Amino acid sequence: MSKKNKSLIYLLILILVNNCSFDNKTGIWSGGKDEKERIAKLEKEQNSKIEVTKVYTSEKTYSKEISYEKNINLSNPKKNLAWKTSNLNPQNNIGNLYLSGIENNFLKKKIGKNKYDIPIIESSPVTHNDNIILSDDRGSIYSVNQRGKVIWKKNIYKKIYKKIYKKLTFSIYKDKIYVADNLGFIYSINLENGKLVWLKNHGVPLKSNIKVFDNKLFLINQDNRTICIDVESGSLIWDIRSVSSFIKSQNLLGLSVSKNGELVLLNSSGELQKIKATNGMIYWSLNAIGSFLAHDKDFFSSSNIVISDEDVIFSTSVAIFSYNLLTGALNWLQELESFNTPIIDNNNVFTITNNGYLVNLEKDSGKIIRSVNILKNLKKKKRKTNISGFVIGSGKIYATTLNGYLIVCSAISGQVESIKKIGDSIVASPIISKDSLYILTAKSRILGFN
Repeated sequence: MSKKNKSLIYLLILILVNNCSFDNKTGIWSGGKDEKERIAKLEKEQNSKIEVTKVYTSEKTYSKEISYEKNINLSNPKKNLAWKTSNLNPQNNIGNLYLSGIENNFLKKKIGKNKYDIPIIESSPVTHNDNIILSDDRGSIYSVNQRGKVIWKKNIYKKIYKKIYKKLTFSIYKDKIYVADNLGFIYSINLENGKLVWLKNHGVPLKSNIKVFDNKLFLINQDNRTICIDVESGSLIWDIRSVSSFIKSQNLLGLSVSKNGELVLLNSSGELQKIKATNGMIYWSLNAIGSFLAHDKDFFSSSNIVISDEDVIFSTSVAIFSYNLLTGALNWLQELESFNTPIIDNNNVFTITNNGYLVNLEKDSGKIIRSVNILKNLKKKKRKTNISGFVIGSGKIYATTLNGYLIVCSAISGQVESIKKIGDSIVASPIISKDSLYILTAKSRILGFN
């Protein structure tokens, strides 16, 4: 076969793959044979992933309490009127938000029906005006008001998807809410009434939160393919393919967009990339985990990526890293294992390890300033849990645990000030919106405090 013919065949295959990836007309959506086979495969993978979650645990555990005599300066807390996307904004840079207190539990409502008992971290709710938007594991999306009244409900899934656990991620942009899931669907919903605007079947599970910038949606799929989608039509603008990882992690992959429109992502192979958001041009690409982490590579997972000034900071199952946004050079790393997205305020980087150590590092150097075990105040048998997320409100850390506790401590000293028993397992990071703290539990209960 001539070189010219080979090139032509490759081009035709590439066109066919791209067209099928966003098909919603040829049986993929209506439940055709191919789609039924794909769903059966996903159901089998889902059951095997539950077993993997139960079996594998990290043998590397950070367990140091450190206290240096150094003043920690925080910025003045900022008022946040809406939480429109995962980790608040495209940069995942939350900072110190305004929260006057949590004495009043003004909202406590069970919304939806969670069917599956899968111990993984879910996406946090999002807020718009005075409404909270959340989902259950059956794929139903709810918009509820401050009293817990359901304004609208939407579920787009047909009967053939009934046995599959649905993990949805959201992002609000203008007057729409954009949704992606672990089945491969991407869709747009009217924010006011919940009506479907458009829907596309990507055909491969989506494995990142949605980020929106300049009328474009950005996502990473299970095979480490980065895709850019037009917000108005759902059509594919560009995509980039990377080496696929052997293990299909349940954790969402890191994705962030700088204020200048630079996409930074971390895929399941540990590859860190900086990409031009407008056309998919790669500025730089590197192996972020390094050769010294090769043993853990098959089980690599990470937090979301935070962009702060010229720094790219994220946590992984073995270390927290800081890279230079412009060049991709490594600034520093510290061997702390955490899936929680770091919070940056002034020259402070706050993270909480998976086993409950609140750690404050210098942003410039990575030096550990303070480290406190915030789980030691729990009863001994309750300490064997994980931190499901945290947020900083007016200089206080609000951390939630998988076994259902809300721990409040000083961001400056690390001293635990109070512990609230929520009851249900807490599977999403708390959020702060309009001087209120919101928590979502595994039983699909939404709680609000102010």
